[in-house]
Amino acid sequence: MVFVNTMQATARWRDTLTISTRRECAILVTLALYVVLWTGYAVIGKSSQDLHPDMTEIIAWSRDPSLGYLKHPPLAAWVVWLWFSIFPIADWSYYLLAMLMPALTLWIIWRLSADYLDIEKRVVGVAVLTFVPFFNFHALKFNVNTVLLPLWAATTFFFLRSFKTRGAIWAALAGIAAAGAMLGKYWSIFLITGLGLAALADQHRASYFRSSAPWITIAAGLLALGAHLVWLVGSDFAPFSYAVSGHGERSPGGAFLSALGYLAGALGYVAAPIIIFLAMVRPDIRTSRDIVWPTDPSRRLAASAFWAPLLLPVFGALAGHVDISSLWSMPAFSLLPVVMLSSPAVVIRATDTRRILLAAAVFPLVALVASPLVAIMVHRAGPEPAVAQTHLLAKEVARLWHQRTQRPLAIVGGEEGLAFGVAAYSADRPKAVTFVSRPNDSEVVENGLIMVCLADDARCAREAMSRGPSAELVEVTVERDFWGFPGKPQNYAVMILPPRR
Repeated sequence: MVFVNTMQATARWRDTLTISTRRECAILVTLALYVVLWTGYAVIGKSSQDLHPDMTEIIAWSRDPSLGYLKHPPLAAWVVWLWFSIFPIADWSYYLLAMLMPALTLWIIWRLSADYLDIEKRVVGVAVLTFVPFFNFHALKFNVNTVLLPLWAATTFFFLRSFKTRGAIWAALAGIAAAGAMLGKYWSIFLITGLGLAALADQHRASYFRSSAPWITIAAGLLALGAHLVWLVGSDFAPFSYAVSGHGERSPGGAFLSALGYLAGALGYVAAPIIIFLAMVRPDIRTSRDIVWPTDPSRRLAASAFWAPLLLPVFGALAGHVDISSLWSMPAFSLLPVVMLSSPAVVIRATDTRRILLAAAVFPLVALVASPLVAIMVHRAGPEPAVAQTHLLAKEVARLWHQRTQRPLAIVGGEEGLAFGVAAYSADRPKAVTFVSRPNDSEVVENGLIMVCLADDARCAREAMSRGPSAELVEVTVERDFWGFPGKPQNYAVMILPPRR
């Protein structure tokens, strides 16, 4: 009886998503439930740990508003600043923000695919993407990669519409979205270059480039990027120097292995949709060729816009002798449903849609049910201190600081992950600085400073000594218990330098 009721509910769900008068409302409700389920998984499954350092680092950036930062451009920090201007700084609210990124992306993909797929294929295309870790597990860690998900999808959507219609509004939106993608992460240069190559490879390129559309796109993009470009020149291209120091200067063999790993990893991440597609369609050689490189000009443009941004990083890694990560392919799959499903030889039955929808609904429900066990297992495994204990360490730091001064804690320094975590969880909302971005001496004199490091970190001790005799070094021990399960105790060195004015 339960099975029959479940199948009937799935059939009604599928019918609602395919009825023209109700489909838009239905997809929004579906995506809202998707956000709720995965946010619930994160809140429970990650309750034995604190926010990831990637997430707390962006909180730290958001407290120092800028047109750019040492590591990356500023959009992620702007989004976090706006979000926490509305919502409290809490794990649940941050996970909610994180899940809005893939949900918004899936909605854009839903709209984009309407230009290429019938309604049955549109539903299947969005549903199979929910099996990709980029749209759930990885997306829960909000960072400069996840913020690209909706931006790449929007840029691709607006570009394809602009190329097809030559409309000024679509062209301007394409430029603004592309600028947003660049403000998210410079990796987006591969998207912009890839879309440009797709336009150049298309048989209608002459009429496109003779129109005003591409030049409106370029002008709108440069205008939106203008202030950041001024900052970038003024900072002597600091983020580029950081990227080269972290990922550059590899041997040709090392770069080749990195590129190979990128391709293999990207394929692995989307293995589930591909396996589902192959089992459902079982394409022959002729259909497979038409999927990978269509003969239809409109579909071929979409295929070019998919393959070029995905594969260009391989050539960049080989030419520049740099490392690339398959995780960075995260935003590159917005056209995957169009590429897989748009061939006329691919037929999707209503039965296929219902089965995929049922699996897509069961997946997050199973994850949610398993989330308490996930939390216990993570706790027993003992995450890194910067993940496991920073909210407890922030309480200890606040206690030590306010025993010595009534002034609010303004600056936290030390080891990156710890400093960002303590700053994020501190009620005083201090600014975080690290060994890479050292605090200004006049700021330290005015506001004081606390540094947090692991107790056996000799670098922290040296930094403490460099602050002079007024610096006090205190060792604290933090242990996190979870549901009666004891955690691993960790010793920390806390250097306290009260204000001197």
